[in-house]
Amino acid sequence: MTSARFTIAYWCVLVAALLPMVCAGIAKSGMVSTPKREGGYDNNNPRAWLARQTDWRARANAAQANTFEALPFFFAAVIIAHLLQAGQTQLDILALLFVVLRIAYIMMYVADLAKARSTIWALALFVNMGILFSGYR
Repeated sequence: MTSARFTIAYWCVLVAALLPMVCAGIAKSGMVSTPKREGGYDNNNPRAWLARQTDWRARANAAQANTFEALPFFFAAVIIAHLLQAGQTQLDILALLFVVLRIAYIMMYVADLAKARSTIWALALFVNMGILFSGYR
């Protein structure tokens, strides 16, 4: 019987899964303790509150949605690469690169750097495709 181990790529899956929550935290930052009547965060109706936000808060919320959208492909790519016995070092490096690019993407989104954000999005997509095909023989 072989023993399975939790690879760096699998840890990257966990980190990527937490990134949407980081985006939500950015969108809500500084507003949780502000009273609702003063525009503070409304935990009774969080989606409506987020929908009313503007500027960097709205962009952080949009980054959250896009980050959720990127997760299924990344999760599947990592799992498929493992199943196809991709080289572990290469897979780990690509998964780390994907997470770093997604963090940079969030930063560019919140900072309103649209061209840089789009470039980073495309790079992350290509890295994800690289992960998917890393086990192809």
